[in-house]
Amino acid sequence: MPDPLASQPAIQATEPEQAIEQVKDAHAKLRAEIAKVVVGQDEVVDLMLMTLFCGGHALVVGVPGLAKTLLISTIARSLSLGFSRIQFTPDLMPSDITGTEVIEEDKTTGSRELRFVKGPIFANVILADEINRTPPKTQAALLEAMQEHQVTTAGVQHKLPEPFFVLATQNPIEQEGTYPLPEAQLDRFMFNITIGYPGEEEEVEIIRRTTSTQVAQPQPCLTSEDVLKVQQLVREAPVADHVIRYALRLVRATRIKEHSDDNPKPQIVRDYLAWGAGPRAGQNLILAAKAKAVLSGSFHVTPEHVRSVAKPVLRHRIICNFNAEADGVSTDDVIDRLLKDTPIDGTGPGDKRQMDAVLN
Repeated sequence: MPDPLASQPAIQATEPEQAIEQVKDAHAKLRAEIAKVVVGQDEVVDLMLMTLFCGGHALVVGVPGLAKTLLISTIARSLSLGFSRIQFTPDLMPSDITGTEVIEEDKTTGSRELRFVKGPIFANVILADEINRTPPKTQAALLEAMQEHQVTTAGVQHKLPEPFFVLATQNPIEQEGTYPLPEAQLDRFMFNITIGYPGEEEEVEIIRRTTSTQVAQPQPCLTSEDVLKVQQLVREAPVADHVIRYALRLVRATRIKEHSDDNPKPQIVRDYLAWGAGPRAGQNLILAAKAKAVLSGSFHVTPEHVRSVAKPVLRHRIICNFNAEADGVSTDDVIDRLLKDTPIDGTGPGDKRQMDAVLN
């Protein structure tokens, strides 16, 4: 049975310090409810929740059978949010996502008029399953929705429900007959989240749960109003200039086109990158760092918060060249090296503490 207290706002404090504590408690309860259904994947869950509380969107990459759909639907149920799944296929049309206008006849007067029938995108949490299996024309139907939180049909704008959160999935193995997302659309995703295989004990628990008659049901512990309050709280979190400049140094270090004698690039960037990250990377690094701090119960954003979100923010915004492919160097390898070599204080090469943080 649903918890009757679920309809009560969990974030009621008006003072930032008190609200932060309530967010921390609510986050712990939310994680506990998700864990009733989803085994492990703690980092993936954290990144998805951070994306939601930042008001962003995420691209989830993983092989089949890793509970991507189950995880996303469980998060929606735990947050009392409307959930909609769109299975992307080669014959899917934009109107199948956004909705279409139909002619409706008034039986009393006999007059006819156009009525807009909303598509599946009119929900709080959207699972865009296998987004790279549909042509660019249909992929582009998500662009306005993701950026403007609205759909335009026949010149009329239709606002989407708030909060609005798109989680798109991709299979990294099957690439035949797919349509890779263009860089402009990839850049609109706040995070690129990779899901790996579960550990041995986690897989034992997965088999045990999924082969029995018991089905766990998460209880809603946050309302849509709570989510909007947390999003506002994240935006209000102050960030010192030295943290912003550190995030900017990470982003600008990827831009091989800006190389100069006064602004030398790391060797790994010169050797293996064809293109660097744009301004959205810096914006999302700081926003994600704010969310990381708030969800951990702090209103103080540090460079370590920036470092912890660097990979999911940057890995889909930098492009490796043919040398990287030939040498087996991935974007994550480049980011690891940048985290080692980019100083926090901007005065010199990374110190031992920075290197240990990366290696551990």
